[in-house]
Amino acid sequence: MSDSEDEGPPQLSSYALAALQEFYAEQQQYHSDLRGDDKYNIGIIEENWQLSQFWYSPETALRLAEDAVAAAGEGGRIACVSAPSVYQKLRERHRDDVSVCIFEYDRRFAIFGEDFVYYDYKNPVDLPERIASHSFDIVVADPPYLSEECLRKMSETIKFLTRGKILLCTGAVMEEAAAKLLGVKMCKFIPEHTRTLGNEFRCFVNYDSGLDRDLSVQLPVQEGPK
Repeated sequence: MSDSEDEGPPQLSSYALAALQEFYAEQQQYHSDLRGDDKYNIGIIEENWQLSQFWYSPETALRLAEDAVAAAGEGGRIACVSAPSVYQKLRERHRDDVSVCIFEYDRRFAIFGEDFVYYDYKNPVDLPERIASHSFDIVVADPPYLSEECLRKMSETIKFLTRGKILLCTGAVMEEAAAKLLGVKMCKFIPEHTRTLGNEFRCFVNYDSGLDRDLSVQLPVQEGPK
């Protein structure tokens, strides 16, 4: 019998063991802190720039969520593909009105339980069996990268999931590709993020959307006493 067989499994040093225990404690505390309604607050999960994550401002997330609810209809189903800010706002404001799933590569969003679907745009339709084709009234999608390859692959996912309606958020430079791949057109509404981005960002839809209307309200002129 060799010496290596006598030694048995390797043992961690006391320093490494303490570091590992500290890591597990931090992870447990992290998930504990995200319980309850707090986990629906935009920014509670920090952006990971290595994954090209940039969260919408609360105002933009709300506007997109409200438009998605209007498009889906009461009791409708909404898929948020790489758009966690919209998902969080939907759950915060409309948890009893619609059914929502969040499709994300980042497994931190697994805190949302059954709503979470692991998703890698490089494998566009590699989805769990519980996700049936054409089972969502609207898909809200935000490709992580401004490239035609990323948009093309995510388009496969979008067309697999949606019953017809699409709300796409991406760079203005993708307008031609978005129209070609998904038949969507640019809206008047200009989305904003919590951080300033270097590229102009826009919304694109293929349905009659409130995002394409001028929301400025003309107040009646108040006449003075005669």
